[in-house]
Amino acid sequence: MALLGCGNVGSQVARILLSDADALAARVGARLELTGIAVRNIDAPREADLPRELFTTDAEALTRNADLVIELLGGIEPARSLILTAIEHGAGVISGNKALLAADGPTLYEKADAAGVQLSYEAAVAGAIPILRPIQDSLSGDRITKVMGIVNGTTNYILDQMDSTGASFDDALAEAQRLGYAEADPTADVDGLDAAAKAAILASLSFHTRFPLESVHCEGIRSVSAADISAAQDAGYVIKLLAIAEKLHNDGAEGVSVRVHPTLLPRRHPLAAVRGAFNAVFIEAESAGELMFYGQGAGGTPTASAVLGDLVSAARRIVLGGPARTETTTGHVPVLGIDDVTTSYYIGLDVADQPGVLARIAHLFAEQGVSIETMRQTIHGNGGQLQQATAELRIVTHRASEAALAATVRAVKDLDVINSVTSVLRVEGV
Repeated sequence: MALLGCGNVGSQVARILLSDADALAARVGARLELTGIAVRNIDAPREADLPRELFTTDAEALTRNADLVIELLGGIEPARSLILTAIEHGAGVISGNKALLAADGPTLYEKADAAGVQLSYEAAVAGAIPILRPIQDSLSGDRITKVMGIVNGTTNYILDQMDSTGASFDDALAEAQRLGYAEADPTADVDGLDAAAKAAILASLSFHTRFPLESVHCEGIRSVSAADISAAQDAGYVIKLLAIAEKLHNDGAEGVSVRVHPTLLPRRHPLAAVRGAFNAVFIEAESAGELMFYGQGAGGTPTASAVLGDLVSAARRIVLGGPARTETTTGHVPVLGIDDVTTSYYIGLDVADQPGVLARIAHLFAEQGVSIETMRQTIHGNGGQLQQATAELRIVTHRASEAALAATVRAVKDLDVINSVTSVLRVEGV
């Protein structure tokens, strides 16, 4: 068995393999022998004290001589080439590489199926939370209709800090970096790219169709302000960055929308209670109903748990024989764009405080076919000769097509009584 990569997760995987060797052997039915750990720098500091003789810089040779390969390098290359090498030599592969699987998963799945080897990747989504295998196995006889997940701990920590302490985005991000939740360059997290890769994987498994990363509509949290958080609190909502994969019916045709964006959730919704850097995935299925999976979404030891679960499963298959778990994403459900989504909007408006403004706005919404569910007004200033009084309107709409809602926002901006559109956020769970 070869381990490729020895960062936070890889170090903990190696440590557990060595310290729990007897227990793992009992579960597998054979001893798991770690033949080597491929790294770029043998002398780099590690989080675990591991035998130096296990380390090598020759990942290719290590991969070619293993029955099982654990890939924890991250990125596209050389991870992709090494996984293909392992598959070509008949080795099962366990990976936590969501970027690679989202970008080129179909190629890897096809190669693994053709070679009759198992490709497992539970650690690629939501860390320690067992979510991919339940979708593949436990829910394989059901029809999933919607998946909503908090799948990035960094952004959840930032938004939770903004909600619970009143911190600004910049201050919450700085604290996340200090605690090690966010990288020095947080782009992949705060711009939603990490969550988008995980959304593509979740959608592919849930709806048995291959969804490439470019099919995921992606928005990050940089634009979420303290004012948005405060307004959401006043209205009984919390803002979360959600990865959503949803089956939709558009003009009689069925399709799936996959998207990542900041979302208002009612505080009564189970996902609203997910705090700090934790992750959770909420599933709606025709027969099972509503299910939620919750736990630590990152960190060396929690993620190592998911890796080792896949490893024990793959090793037992080798010991006992039988076919490998194959890919179930064999359908052809059309991918729907963001304009085809039906959702609700929260819209913040800064308007002139004068008679007839509310009526004009309500009339414009009606013209666009969008119904207002709630409208709240807060007066800012009392006017005067030099300063016109203004008001803040906070509108929550009933569900409508994304296209109609976007057209409504564009039309509202053209009204002469609108000073600015302060925020536009989608609403789920109502």
